[in-house]
Amino acid sequence: MTLAETLTLASYFFVLIVLAVYGWHRYYLVYLYMKNRDRQPKAGPPLSPMPVVTIQLPLYNEMYVADRLIAAVCDIEYPRDLLEIQVLDDSTDETTNIAERAVRRYAAEGIDIKYFHRTDRTGFKAGALEAGLASARGEFVAIFDADFLPGADFLTQLMPHFADAKVAMVQARWGHINQDYSLLTKIQSILLDGHFVLEHGGRNRAGHFFNFNGTAGVWRLAAIRDAGGWQHDTLTEDLDLSYRAQLRGWRFVFVPDVIAPAEVPVEMNAFKSQQHRWAKGSIQTCRKLLPQILRAKVPFSVKAEAFFHLTANFNYPLMCVLSVLMFPSMVIRYNMGWYEMMLIDIPLFFAATFSVCNFYLVCQREIHRDWRTRIKYLPFLMSIGIGLAINNTRAVFEAMFNKHTEFVRTPKYRVEQDADEWVGKKYRQSVAVQPMIELALGLYFTATVFYALANQIYGTVPFLVLFQVGFLYTGLLSIVQQYAGDPEPVLNTQIAK
Repeated sequence: MTLAETLTLASYFFVLIVLAVYGWHRYYLVYLYMKNRDRQPKAGPPLSPMPVVTIQLPLYNEMYVADRLIAAVCDIEYPRDLLEIQVLDDSTDETTNIAERAVRRYAAEGIDIKYFHRTDRTGFKAGALEAGLASARGEFVAIFDADFLPGADFLTQLMPHFADAKVAMVQARWGHINQDYSLLTKIQSILLDGHFVLEHGGRNRAGHFFNFNGTAGVWRLAAIRDAGGWQHDTLTEDLDLSYRAQLRGWRFVFVPDVIAPAEVPVEMNAFKSQQHRWAKGSIQTCRKLLPQILRAKVPFSVKAEAFFHLTANFNYPLMCVLSVLMFPSMVIRYNMGWYEMMLIDIPLFFAATFSVCNFYLVCQREIHRDWRTRIKYLPFLMSIGIGLAINNTRAVFEAMFNKHTEFVRTPKYRVEQDADEWVGKKYRQSVAVQPMIELALGLYFTATVFYALANQIYGTVPFLVLFQVGFLYTGLLSIVQQYAGDPEPVLNTQIAK
């Protein structure tokens, strides 16, 4: 074996081993959840006296959903004299008129609702939230992004958890208004269910740190200020503040039975921009806070779980390396005795991929009676996760090399039912180069599948097809949807290159 072949195989197996370790961590999260499934937080009686609550609604160019959000929040059941609503609008388009008219309409009904418009986006969402707090009169602050539809009993169900003076934040579970709209929305709903039910549920009930998700939660204002307030040196201000608050000794509570429905992205490029922001922000937060977490006087298990949580997106560059190395390593191993080598990397592939299947299968079984009909989507879920590798690798490198980009919010089109349409609406995003790279990798894996079939290496074909479908789907759908219809000009939504 030549030196080049040795280095190729060594790199290939190193990447597989690291990915397998993170795959096994998913089994651990399922174990945490199942072990502590009976430790679901219990709400006590309503707080007495009831505190003042401020609801903040950060907006930026949300013309299709701003009025819907404001209407839903104004229907929340809470004493009017104890409820304040702040519409924090940084918009540069028609959203300003829509939101301001809605605020005037509900203010005329006696609701304490105020409209704030900033002429710049300093700090982006974090800056808007911090600016709103300067005049907030509430002891507690609830936050909803533009695509959410909280139920009328949202505060009634969450506020009793603050009877414990050390509770800083209570997070509700996200629901999905349009999960049945397409394959893409169905996959997103399953991904988010896994994040909330098993990750949040397992971590919270085991006493580990978990994060506020930026919306559909309530904060104790004293905890925000004690932790240093909203900061905008990362793109995930929610994750950043969550860890800073918990390092200060504050407790978080996740309430899975309170569901706040939201609209998931219906367009691939919007989904990618959301995932890019989350991936980049998590690595920025990792760089900022992980050393502090590892030095903190908290149990080792808490530190270990925080490490896996904050470093998980480093798997995407490894996935890209694995994608490039799979074909040459296959050729090398086939020439030197394929079947002996299968005893090593097939188990590693199983650890890295089937842990994902187990993770989401358990989640769907926990929250859906029709979970058996949903497991058919798991292969597509794994493929789309792989297909995001290029997108999220770019995010990781931007975070590592301190490349500054704007907070690119995820477009919402008010797509709630199958008949609703998004083609031709504003906020469409344009990405020129990345889909071509994904498409090229999809064709690369198509050739790899043919090679495996021609040489009767059947054991690897299912794994190769996952990569093939993932890259072809994300690349082709990005291109097709980008040029679908005849959209109006895009306003300030270009993804930073």
